[in-house]
Amino acid sequence: MTARDARTLAVDTIQRELTAFSRRARGRAAELHPELSLVAYSILDLILDRDGCLATDLAEQFLLDKSTVSRQVSALEKLGYLEREVDPDNRRNHILRATPTGRAVARAAESRRREAFRSRFADWSDADVEAMAGYLVRYNRAE
Repeated sequence: MTARDARTLAVDTIQRELTAFSRRARGRAAELHPELSLVAYSILDLILDRDGCLATDLAEQFLLDKSTVSRQVSALEKLGYLEREVDPDNRRNHILRATPTGRAVARAAESRRREAFRSRFADWSDADVEAMAGYLVRYNRAE
């Protein structure tokens, strides 16, 4: 096998495995919190990470259209996990913030998610886990 063939095979394997990872993550999201889709959980997580943000920030971060973001935000509001406040810098905009209930739900889901990952990596060496983390950061930073 040539180096080019080996690289093509490796890239195909990575694509297939990342697709499988994505499917599994969507399925696990429902297990970790039945009321939150993976998209909704990700939106809540980003809002918490940034201590509030605009819907346009969410659309940009996740490469989603405004209607998808709007549906997810509405669902999170109905659950009592998000609230809107008028942006003091531009009163036409609303800053999305997690409610205390939303923060509690996110913490509980994060704890379950962390435990699921710890379990998955239980038989990996520390060096392998660190290498995987580094590779994922590198992959996700690439444009």
